[in-house]
Amino acid sequence: MTTPRRSLVIKSTSGTDRPEAANQALTVAAAGVAAGVEVSLWLTGESAWFGVPGRAADLVLEHAAAAPDLIEAVLEGGTVTVCTQCAARRGIGPDDVLPGVRIAGAAVFVEESLAEGAQALVY
Repeated sequence: MTTPRRSLVIKSTSGTDRPEAANQALTVAAAGVAAGVEVSLWLTGESAWFGVPGRAADLVLEHAAAAPDLIEAVLEGGTVTVCTQCAARRGIGPDDVLPGVRIAGAAVFVEESLAEGAQALVY
């Protein structure tokens, strides 16, 4: 019997309004990629802005890795998704996001979160 491959689905619900929670989500996602885990990072609520070029730089937190670097690390080895409804509420369209960032909805999040071997975390 083979053990299913583990994956990590991380939902960030905070942006610059809660910098520690937002940075924690990005840090854990980047650490997961560095560890070789399949990572899917979901940017919801105010964190949806981090999927737009230049906006992650607005997240400044002392003693923390730079948010743009963390998102770049996740994009290099994982998936970054902006929530469909969150994007629509903010006027963010497919042409507005960073290369490699997708916009998808709750059905995709649920599918990823319920996949065999998946661990979902919400920040």
